[in-house]
Amino acid sequence: MSRIVIFGAGGRGGRRAVAEAVSRGHQVTAAVREPRRHADLAGDNVTLVAADVTVADDVAKAAAGHDAAISSIYRADLPSQVYYPAAAHALIDGLGRAGVARLVVVGVGSALEIAPGVAFHDQPDWPAAHREFSLGHTAELEVLRTSGDGLDWVVIAPPPAMIDEHADRTGEYRTGDHRVLPRAEDAGPFSYADLAVALIDEIERPAHSRAMVAIDH
Repeated sequence: MSRIVIFGAGGRGGRRAVAEAVSRGHQVTAAVREPRRHADLAGDNVTLVAADVTVADDVAKAAAGHDAAISSIYRADLPSQVYYPAAAHALIDGLGRAGVARLVVVGVGSALEIAPGVAFHDQPDWPAAHREFSLGHTAELEVLRTSGDGLDWVVIAPPPAMIDEHADRTGEYRTGDHRVLPRAEDAGPFSYADLAVALIDEIERPAHSRAMVAIDH
């Protein structure tokens, strides 16, 4: 059993990560900016705390005494290319102070490559707003890549398509590298539930380090 702090625990990915971790017997700290909005998260093996992931002091306080951290964060009120790098800097600093060495980050599939040096979001028909969001994740990745050796991080990137909020957990997925994984034309949507499986697997049985990793069915 591990103690896991999950930043962004009130979002769609974060909630499923909380549920997946608890189902496997882990102790979870659910870190959110406004706990009163997510009071339902608190319960057996889940402690709800207030934390702003862009503030290193908040990260350090929430993460103290934990074995690993998950970042499943999102904010619509800040530019992505400001928010995600700021969060990465705060996580590196705060987790270091808390003595937490493992970080699993939810990425986006549109930041994966479709050709050498060409990301999915670089396609000319990709909407500008979506590209801006994806570039925020790319900037976050660059902060992690230049962070030194103190933090063992991995970015898990689901396929570049809508993730299904309601699809069932299959517990099955395949992994790749920094490139979009090929998928069948009739492949169904990837689920948040299976994304959560991949996140907790990387804490229980770390298979990747200091890299962005594609996942898909």
